Amino acid sequence: MRQSNTRKIALGGMLAAVAVVIMCLGGFVPIATYACPVLCAILQYTVLCFCGRRIAWAWYGVVVMLSLLLGPDKEAAAVFVFLGYYPILKPRIDKLPAKWLYKALLFNTAILMMYWLLINLMGIAELAEEFSELGMSMTALMLVLGNVIFFLLDKALDIYGKMSRR
Repeated sequence: MRQSNTRKIALGGMLAAVAVVIMCLGGFVPIATYACPVLCAILQYTVLCFCGRRIAWAWYGVVVMLSLLLGPDKEAAAVFVFLGYYPILKPRIDKLPAKWLYKALLFNTAILMMYWLLINLMGIAELAEEFSELGMSMTALMLVLGNVIFFLLDKALDIYGKMSRR
């Protein structure tokens, strides 16, 4: 049993290192702001499936701290901070009767709170300028597209979960 725990911890550590590298690559391509946290969420689901819930929470904490410290794209790191725990909560949310409603509420609350904190408390003026340049309709469209990507991630995690149980 001890050897099994050691393997789980080692796998979690290696996947955490891969996730931090992915988050650090987020500064090179503009779309990576949203793609890197999605890739890390898939890695986290791997940790959850093979290592368990406790190691998955520790993995999330490590990747969050290192992404905030080392990652060049702080917006991508913030997206992971506010939504990176979703793969851990997903199995429990899937058991609820109106799971799509809860998932939409989780995503929209997390994203709106994240951007409000980044703009108002952290004082990242570039984000405020970007949103004012886009206008209200384009900002709303970005939120709708974010929901689409979130639900595509949810479906991808379902498919991956079914594949990993084989």
